[in-house]
Amino acid sequence: MKPKYQVIIDDIKSNILSGTYKASEQIPSESTLQDSYNVSRQTVRKAILELSNEGFLRSERGSGTFVSSQYRTKSGGSAAKKTIGVITTYISDYIFPSIIRGIESRLNEDNYSLLLASTNNDIAQEKKALEMMLAYGVDGLIIEPTRSNEYNPNIAYYLAFREQEIPFTMINAYYEELEVPFFCLDDVQSSYLATRELIAKGHKQIGIVAKMDDLQGKYRMKGYIKALGEAKLRFHSEHVLSFDTSTKPHLSSNLEVYLNDNRDELTALVCYNDEVGLEVVHVCGRLGISIPDELSIIGQDNSYIAKSANIKLTTLTHPQEQMGRDAADWVIKNLQGKKDLPTNTYYQPVLIEGETVKDILAEPN
Repeated sequence: MKPKYQVIIDDIKSNILSGTYKASEQIPSESTLQDSYNVSRQTVRKAILELSNEGFLRSERGSGTFVSSQYRTKSGGSAAKKTIGVITTYISDYIFPSIIRGIESRLNEDNYSLLLASTNNDIAQEKKALEMMLAYGVDGLIIEPTRSNEYNPNIAYYLAFREQEIPFTMINAYYEELEVPFFCLDDVQSSYLATRELIAKGHKQIGIVAKMDDLQGKYRMKGYIKALGEAKLRFHSEHVLSFDTSTKPHLSSNLEVYLNDNRDELTALVCYNDEVGLEVVHVCGRLGISIPDELSIIGQDNSYIAKSANIKLTTLTHPQEQMGRDAADWVIKNLQGKKDLPTNTYYQPVLIEGETVKDILAEPN
């Protein structure tokens, strides 16, 4: 458990960084803080002293304590070298190293430094990352939203960046509550092309494994439904296996139940991404389901794990490194005062044929 003075420090710092307490604004009095936190005056004063030492507060004798107008300080690096913050959901796996590589290559060309943080798709960790970026005083920010298909309680931090005229853009998804420039794959089209490919190969009973707490999952579900509708194929809710960040650890066991329940009906499956596609391959191996003879599958994102797997997964492209590079270029040009920058960019996916889709129509009658 945190010491009581640390709780006060964290709360006041969050209020400053999110813009609830603005620069030069007076914070609540010591007695008010005493009552709010049910602590002694000594505890309140210890918290205020530490925040003052960190540069967040300043005290005026006889007047009270105020938010310092100088709290945004670069705790490292020189004033001449600008720093761009990057917040992603993950860092070390799937497509994220390629995205970061694209960002870094563009920043290096103009001698910008990079400050990196990840959220593990957790709202509380996103809050900490945003507070760190604001406290450090980054000059610009690139964000992959956390749980982008859900309400985000950290919106105030993004508005604080906007109020301080710090340019930021989003990648892979965006928060629909905000008007913000973004760089995204056309996720509707990606899943649409995957489903249409299966239909073109003669499949009529097609399921989907969908991640529903991210905007990508919402749009990939939309593409799946669109393709079914165009082909006059009925949508069956029982053919949908949904999961989110919290239930992902149970995906393997849930897939086992889902595939057993639909074994005699489904002939094909659209997967949220390559990672899910390869998990389906592993579960099918345990269940003795032959791919693609008994079940065809398509992944999405053309990730390195798909390229290095024992089976060549049919998938769709994702720009990865180009997306990172373009997002970094947007931030740099914004800081250079360039006008008429794109407000949103969609990349078009392309199908990459593998060995996980069976052509039913090619079978002899």
